[in-house]
Amino acid sequence: MNVYRQNARVLTASLVGTAVEFYDFYIYATAAALVFGPLFFPAESATVQHLAAYASFAIAFIARPVGATLFGHFGDRVGRKSTLVASLLLMGGATVLIGVLPTYESAGWIAPALLCLMRFCQGLGLGGEWGGAALLAVESAPKGYEARFGMFPQLGAPVGFFAANGLFLIISSVLSDAQFAAWGWRIPFLLSAVLVGLGLWIRFRLAESPVFTAEDSHHRAIPIVELFRTHLRETVAGTFAVIACFALYYLATTFALGYGTTTLGYGRQQFLGLQLFAILFMAVGIVVAGYASDKRSSRTVLMFGCFCAVVLGTVMGLMFSAGSLFVIGVFLCVALFTMGLVYGPIAELLPRLFKARVRYTGASIAFNVGGIVGGGFAPAVAQGLADSGGVLFVGLYISGAALLSLFGLMAVRAERV
Repeated sequence: MNVYRQNARVLTASLVGTAVEFYDFYIYATAAALVFGPLFFPAESATVQHLAAYASFAIAFIARPVGATLFGHFGDRVGRKSTLVASLLLMGGATVLIGVLPTYESAGWIAPALLCLMRFCQGLGLGGEWGGAALLAVESAPKGYEARFGMFPQLGAPVGFFAANGLFLIISSVLSDAQFAAWGWRIPFLLSAVLVGLGLWIRFRLAESPVFTAEDSHHRAIPIVELFRTHLRETVAGTFAVIACFALYYLATTFALGYGTTTLGYGRQQFLGLQLFAILFMAVGIVVAGYASDKRSSRTVLMFGCFCAVVLGTVMGLMFSAGSLFVIGVFLCVALFTMGLVYGPIAELLPRLFKARVRYTGASIAFNVGGIVGGGFAPAVAQGLADSGGVLFVGLYISGAALLSLFGLMAVRAERV
């Protein structure tokens, strides 16, 4: 416990910062599943509206590798701390602006254009956030504690999700559907300003990463050039390794919420409450994976989690078509626990693949490019699969993503992880 006390400021900063960024990211996902379709993308079919909203959701995943490259460059050349502050400001500013955007009814095509631009800025910010937070935690860890320190930025994901969906649940329970659609959905975006202020206050009090400080700043090449010249294998392997966690997460949250409240006809509050309970299992999975990874290895734990995800995908169709909200809830709990297993160790595995002078860039690019493949288009693809062939095919999507991650993990040199 003394180890955690001695590094409390770093661990708190990595947890709070990623929680704020993921809160910003997830409130968009929730709003896209619930209201953005009819508000910003009018169409004759509700399905088309949902697909358009999910497509705007995917824009951030395209922006994330750009943000990873941009912020990774400065993170490897200038420092982790200042780069993390800049990424948080960009993400928070874009989120607050979404809360004041006009809808299609009042501004026409300008409204969805501005929404997509702000979503792109969100992706830029998050593209630089995760890598820096993971490095700050792992590079400050005592020997033998790397994965357990690395689980703190990972816990920001369920904390951010819980805060985002919990707030939507409270707002939707006190407002009518008309009030929620008219202005209630804006509240979570505007409240982001307070959370960003908290995150900045914590991060300004941090010291620079000791690993970065020890590096010779006078002989650093352009990080992205050196990365692809010397660490191409590791970048590709790391990219494949994270596909499963993104697919699992966004199909068990964004797609499941949209599908459950429209096609299956469950109430918004009912389904949001179910997901808030299930997300606790993701947090448990992250902690279990962190301790297991320090005892064994991140690679071993991730491979076990991917195998579980392959099996889980084969039963998704049966559980969603059972006609029971309880059965669906069991699936979501197991899916998000498994997601914790394949997400928790990533913060320790990816940085270890790269030398310190390209580590911010390498870990960020692998994580965010993997996010495009695994999660960027997952809700839209899953909606199309469900409409044409049923949820069985959505489950097979999860199994396929897990197999791709297994392939990436097998390509990782075992002695390095």
